Amino acid sequence: MKIFYTLSIILFFTLQLNSQASTYTPMNEPVAKIVKFYPNPATSYITFEIERDADKNYTFQIYNMLGKKVYETTNISPRNVISLSDFYRGLYIFQLKDKSGKLIDSGKFQVSK
Repeated sequence: MKIFYTLSIILFFTLQLNSQASTYTPMNEPVAKIVKFYPNPATSYITFEIERDADKNYTFQIYNMLGKKVYETTNISPRNVISLSDFYRGLYIFQLKDKSGKLIDSGKFQVSK
């Protein structure tokens, strides 16, 4: 009887945890991306399009997968074309931040030469 009681308690808590893990929360909603980029993978250039408020004081940064900043600009326009001639083959992460340093959007792209 003790074994049955113990197993039923374990089963109850397991089911309870599984139901909590799959519960929909507003935090699971996708955040609207404001930066569109193409082509991906890129070879010689990549284009970043800022969907809204491109005239704000944004900082646009690109990091390699080692975390080293390889590109930064504060002169943001609605359409930005970046030459990849100084970029090595691999994955890169871009970040768009506002003037206070808050992250507005980010993503990753691949350079394949």
